[in-house]
Amino acid sequence: MNTQTNLPEVFGALADPTRFAIVERLLKEGDLPVGQLAEPFKMSAPAISRHIKLLENAGLIERRIEKQWRVCALKKDRFADLHQWIERYRTFWNTSFDRLEALLDKQQGEDDDSSR
Repeated sequence: MNTQTNLPEVFGALADPTRFAIVERLLKEGDLPVGQLAEPFKMSAPAISRHIKLLENAGLIERRIEKQWRVCALKKDRFADLHQWIERYRTFWNTSFDRLEALLDKQQGEDDDSSR
């Protein structure tokens, strides 16, 4: 899966507090029927369904039918892709901060030398 093409859609889906809470709940509790997943939210079934559909379109969850229930599950491979993308930026920022720290240390050393 090419995460670069729809990362904005993924982050947009996670930016909503309800959708983020749905994902968090699935992370904690595992696969859940839609009705059970909707219980803590004070909104209509169609509204929850729209949130779930958006998460599904972003590739973060999938729905399947088990007997009479529609069960939601995280697409774990999608989160692995997100982790790789985030890791690249973590590495970039750590390297940048290390360079900044070295520059500040060098500058402070020069300031100390000039004050003597």
